[in-house]
Amino acid sequence: MTGYPAWLREVRTALSINSQVVLYGNVRDIFLLPGGTGLEPCDLRAGVHRILAAEGFPTLVVADAVAGVETLTHGKGPPEPRKPWGAKGIDLNALADLLERTATAPARAAVLVDYASRLVLDPTRLEPAEHRFFARVDRLSRAAYPQPAGDDPRPFYNPVVWVVDNERDLPLWLTAGNEDIRQIAVPLPDLGARLTAAQWLAGVLNGYAEATPDARQDLRRRLAEQTRGMTLRGMMAIARLAKRMETPLADIDEAVRCYRVGVHDNPWRESHLRKRLEGAADAIGARVRGQREAIQRSVDILVRAVLGLSGAHAGARVSRPRGVLFFAGPTGVGKTQLAKELTRQVFGDENAYTRFDMSEFSAEHAADRLIGAPPGYVGFDAGGELTNAVRQRPFSLLLFDEVEKAHPRILDKFLQILDDGRLTDAGGATVYFTETVLVFTSNLGVSAQEYAQRSAVDRPALELRVRSAVEHHFVSVINRPELLNRLGDNIVVFNFIDRGTAEEIFTMLLDHVTERLRKEHRVALTLADPVRRQLLEGATRNLSFGGRGIGSFLESALVNPLARELFTREHLDGARLHVTSWERHDDIWRIGLS
Repeated sequence: MTGYPAWLREVRTALSINSQVVLYGNVRDIFLLPGGTGLEPCDLRAGVHRILAAEGFPTLVVADAVAGVETLTHGKGPPEPRKPWGAKGIDLNALADLLERTATAPARAAVLVDYASRLVLDPTRLEPAEHRFFARVDRLSRAAYPQPAGDDPRPFYNPVVWVVDNERDLPLWLTAGNEDIRQIAVPLPDLGARLTAAQWLAGVLNGYAEATPDARQDLRRRLAEQTRGMTLRGMMAIARLAKRMETPLADIDEAVRCYRVGVHDNPWRESHLRKRLEGAADAIGARVRGQREAIQRSVDILVRAVLGLSGAHAGARVSRPRGVLFFAGPTGVGKTQLAKELTRQVFGDENAYTRFDMSEFSAEHAADRLIGAPPGYVGFDAGGELTNAVRQRPFSLLLFDEVEKAHPRILDKFLQILDDGRLTDAGGATVYFTETVLVFTSNLGVSAQEYAQRSAVDRPALELRVRSAVEHHFVSVINRPELLNRLGDNIVVFNFIDRGTAEEIFTMLLDHVTERLRKEHRVALTLADPVRRQLLEGATRNLSFGGRGIGSFLESALVNPLARELFTREHLDGARLHVTSWERHDDIWRIGLS
């Protein structure tokens, strides 16, 4: 049995010790098995048939729960014509009779029940006829016994082989604790199997025949490494795609990427993106004030993503997200705004990101919102918010705001994303995150009291304090050190908003107000110097809420009374207005205009 996968060898072993076998997992894949002229692609039915034929079983009856019954006879021509089920679908009594006849036949024979997951709607809630069927199956599994046949003295069962998607697709009371039924997982191809498949597939790729031995070996290795978690069917599709796209051998990862995300164009390789990133730090700094270190760290990670160097320290090309950032620091200092600016630099639009408020995921069951509700539950058809977002926009920035407020069980979902760049939704479909940038934000490490004493905290002390708080939260509070390890050195600490930065933010936000008036109403607005100084003093008096607090103050103290005054004026087009006074009466801000 050299060259056969372990699960098929286990089927062979089970012939003498188990009357029934349940195959589950990667059962719809193609498998490379030894043949007369080398490796040959076979589906699961053909693989089981080969194993049985090698052990003296000339006949395999395939009872397809969808299509009907056909008989495969080894070495005696094509299979007999399939006998479809009747107009009412599968007859469970007829199927039970078939299983009993085959299992008790004096000659060597086996029956394979394919698509057995479709036999019943719900194995936990069987109809009376379904329960009677599986009761007969249970009795048959215990009543059958191994026996020799003809000149073969070896005692073998005439096995019943069930092919299901999931081991729980059969009633638990049938399989649990039943030593006569063996459950065998059919796994996804491991690295060795993928290397073998890569060598088998490589010959069809453009330029492979002319490549040097070292280039061929490198191609096979990269194809095998890039397809971790994929089926052989997927690898075959990638080879066809690479041939159709005339992909050079050195760019085989582009064919893998295209297969995963379904998009041929790769925005990360666009020349205009490189040009934008050359001046990105200065452009972002004009909008996000006082965070020079955080901006530079973030831009460095984007540059690394564009160059394809994310995870380069791991050696081989890995299937991780393009970039991962963990923004930590006080509230209102520009964490969300920096995420928007990074989105603007990469995708040309600051709103081309998807935001998840992780405070909404504080309950364990909220994980269903991310990946979708399980089959049979309300909302299953809608899918998950996270998986749907990545399917719709595989090239995007994902913002997970205030991640420390999420339930620890939900954070476990990110382990697979950070490690493998993929996530399986509730429907069993795989979603790839290999072209995304993940940004997490957190307010860990800075309390309101510490913010009030910000002037006494220098940059190294702040960074040490915040990093220690993040580490304590992941290791001691939620007991997820492995998640902290995946984040690595991508924790970016934000500065406090000091007085100078607050004045810059005030000026920038005030300019936004006057610019909006000019564009919307063609109104030129100016402020008297005393009014401006009063507004600045009021906006920057309490910096506990950072730049967000400055914006909120301007909206309440200037924009609202300004809107009240403008609303009463009929002719605004082309007007030049000057704010001459600003005061508060009865908790209402009022301004004077001239």
